[in-house]
Amino acid sequence: MLLRKIGVENFRQLRGEFYCSEGLNIIFGRNGQGKTNWMEAIYILATGSSFRTSKIQETIAFDKEIASIWGEVLQGYDIERFLQVFIEKKRRLFFVNGKRTSIENYLEEMHAIVFNADQLEIVRGAPEARRKFLDSSIVAIYPAFYKTLSDYNRCIKQKNALLEEAQKRELPKSYVAERIEPWNEQIIHLAYRIHKARIRYVELLNEILKEKLFAFGEEEVSLRYVSSLEGKGDLSNYESLMRERLDLRLEAEMAVGHSLVGVHRDDMEIKINGWDVRKYGSSGQQRSVLFLLLLANLTIYRGRTGRYPLFLIDDIDAELDYMRLERLLAFLDSRSQTFVTTSKESFMERFRFMGRVFMVEDGRIFS
Repeated sequence: MLLRKIGVENFRQLRGEFYCSEGLNIIFGRNGQGKTNWMEAIYILATGSSFRTSKIQETIAFDKEIASIWGEVLQGYDIERFLQVFIEKKRRLFFVNGKRTSIENYLEEMHAIVFNADQLEIVRGAPEARRKFLDSSIVAIYPAFYKTLSDYNRCIKQKNALLEEAQKRELPKSYVAERIEPWNEQIIHLAYRIHKARIRYVELLNEILKEKLFAFGEEEVSLRYVSSLEGKGDLSNYESLMRERLDLRLEAEMAVGHSLVGVHRDDMEIKINGWDVRKYGSSGQQRSVLFLLLLANLTIYRGRTGRYPLFLIDDIDAELDYMRLERLLAFLDSRSQTFVTTSKESFMERFRFMGRVFMVEDGRIFS
């Protein structure tokens, strides 16, 4: 997979377009000039979402109604694609070779993996970051999973609206139970599918991690999916157990005004040499574990699609020492097209032989 060219219009403060190197692309410039914005544009083109904000409409330039990102992509030796993402105030539109398509179909075209400071939340932050990591990874190889997640979140939102109403109006339990049952049945069905997909993906990650394909230390890294239903009954009969827990927790849900049962409360345990990396891992170990997870993701994507994703490293100055960086870039060199941002001339001079340097100034990018 190769991003040959990318351009933007009305996206943040960026202007213009640029042709990308097949290998390493070093995006250099002073802070505040737009380096991260260009990385964000590449990521949105590849995944349809931003790694910086959940409100993608925030990327539309001031006083504009719509932003667009477009790119020329080469898949294999002779399959060319022209991809476009339009961002409006209330929706996104996706186009492949000039024809509008669904996000599920669009996500089959390309993918990108990003490393930055915020991604460290996967290793050391709250469960939400690990759930998001798993879900976005699964969507990358099974785009239809996007609809499963969307349907689940929609059902939870509708259920929460009912629970909030019940809390405010002090509605009787029998009335609430009757109204909420149809949503619970959908939630049970969708949660089971999400639960199975996440467990299977964790198994895939563990298989890759055991092979030790990546030279980032000798630590043993292991993962375990932790269901919020764990310890509450027989997980092998997941749907029945969840139905039982939903019935038992209805009064508590009515009291707090939101859902307390479901896969939106699950987690993934990450251990290094048998210890919880979130609690006991050093900052260096946490960074190494994150890289191992991202490279395992890259390997799984390659195995499922036959293509390597783009690999983006934003603000490399803050997050990596040169020893880890050299190992990483050596691994990626013959695999993924790589983009890194830096404000340090020393980094630019040291690694420019591996690819191409681009300068960013006031939102414009040039080589």
